[in-house]
Amino acid sequence: MNVVVIGGQASGVGKTSVICGLIAAMPERRWTAIKITQCNHGTMQCSRDSNSKECDCELHGASIAISVEHDRTASSDSSRYLAAGAVRSLWMRTLPGHLGEALPRLEEEIAGAENVVIESNSVLEFLSPDIYALIVSPRVADVKASARRCIPRANVVLVEEPSAGNAAQLWVEEQLGEANGARRFVITRPQFASADFVAYVRERLDNYSPQM
Repeated sequence: MNVVVIGGQASGVGKTSVICGLIAAMPERRWTAIKITQCNHGTMQCSRDSNSKECDCELHGASIAISVEHDRTASSDSSRYLAAGAVRSLWMRTLPGHLGEALPRLEEEIAGAENVVIESNSVLEFLSPDIYALIVSPRVADVKASARRCIPRANVVLVEEPSAGNAAQLWVEEQLGEANGARRFVITRPQFASADFVAYVRERLDNYSPQM
């Protein structure tokens, strides 16, 4: 099983769009796509939507929940994965601090999958993927604590094309000073998964042994 993890500095930088672009560009990989949400149900601390006053993670008092998506037409991230061509799509929700105990259940759900792409930063605390790509945007000032912790582990940094010249590039360099040696690719809206990034992923998965 090959595993690719896509993370981001904060919400709204295009994680789902990058994943959908990757899935669509490499349908032969028969992707299983996974959205991971850490959520305090009923509070403003849901990582699914930092602007929401009440989350809809459907934990119903549990600490872990995993759903298999079947609808390709809805607007949810897991539906978008299917619409892009994923052969299977899952949404895993956990309370903070329960991600580690949730992973064995997730591994059971995806047993036999050929290639897996996961939308998360925090999952890196528990596994070593073949590729970890971190998305950053000069448009966004916020940086999640989980993203800061993962910067040194990035194989790839996907930088949204600056809209304001050198100042944006300086911001990126300041935030990612610890990501020395990571490959960098420019991404643009609305086509987030650039041809260069797709080629990098294809080559790396063709030449590296699975890690999970």
